[in-house]
Amino acid sequence: MTQYLDFEKPLAEIEGKAEELRALARANEEMDIAQEAAALDAKAAKMLDELYADLTPWRKCQVARHPERPHCKDYVEALFTEFTPLAGDRNFADDLAVIGGLARFDDRPVMVIGHEKGSDTKSRIERNFGMARPEGYRKAVRLMEMASRFGLPVITLIDTAGAYPGKGAEERGQSEAIARSTEMCLKIGVPLVSVIIGEGGSGGAVAFATANRVAMLEHSVYSVISPEGCASILWKDAEKMREAAEALRLTAQDLYKLGVCDRIITEPKGGAHRDRGATVDSVRAAIAAMLKEMDGKDAAALIKDRRQKFLDIGQKGLAA
Repeated sequence: MTQYLDFEKPLAEIEGKAEELRALARANEEMDIAQEAAALDAKAAKMLDELYADLTPWRKCQVARHPERPHCKDYVEALFTEFTPLAGDRNFADDLAVIGGLARFDDRPVMVIGHEKGSDTKSRIERNFGMARPEGYRKAVRLMEMASRFGLPVITLIDTAGAYPGKGAEERGQSEAIARSTEMCLKIGVPLVSVIIGEGGSGGAVAFATANRVAMLEHSVYSVISPEGCASILWKDAEKMREAAEALRLTAQDLYKLGVCDRIITEPKGGAHRDRGATVDSVRAAIAAMLKEMDGKDAAALIKDRRQKFLDIGQKGLAA
């Protein structure tokens, strides 16, 4: 059953009525409701187009967090073959908020790393809602180092509200682990491409997304802080998250203008969760295109390209 966001409630009513009619028809084969159901479907499709024609930044945040949105595990299963998960940071523990391992992408060996939020209550708790601890970032460092040693492109899938801010994480060196992961992203002499598939939150996202090429799904968000956190700090009122979302410039469209992301991946109307197959195909095409852009570049050129990309951020303004 589809879960609807707050601003989709009128759409939920129309689609619910259409489904009720179909349920009645299934119970009584003599009923002819095809015309009425088709009219409701057309009305729902038109409303969906109108709702998603010009989403506000806050509504984009809601879509990016939709519980049915495809997560890292879904993309790994759909995009890659021969995936072999690699666990642990060889120091403290294995962090289930971070998935990583060897795989093949279009029959090309790669290293894939990403945040996994989980899909139900049990898995979300196990995965810590995609918020990695220091051991997660140290696992990523280990895998990127391995990829660099064996000449494997690295593909990262970003979907986290941010790094876990708990006491244990801080005691084990959370900020240092994030810094090491970001440093490793800048050092590796292989192609590194990142896709923001949902939320890209703070340093927890930057630690995986300091890449040669960064793509964002159309309704994903990428920011130094969540709108609620920003509102709490600036206005001492988390309810001002709508104003904060506007000010943060966290949408894919704004970040493309600013030069933070390199391409926007189109989502199906209504968000990635409404047509997972089409979303996966679009992400596959974007990753393939980004990897192709780096074909033939040696390690020095890749490192220089990556560093220059981040040095250039800030050169372009929204008015440019």
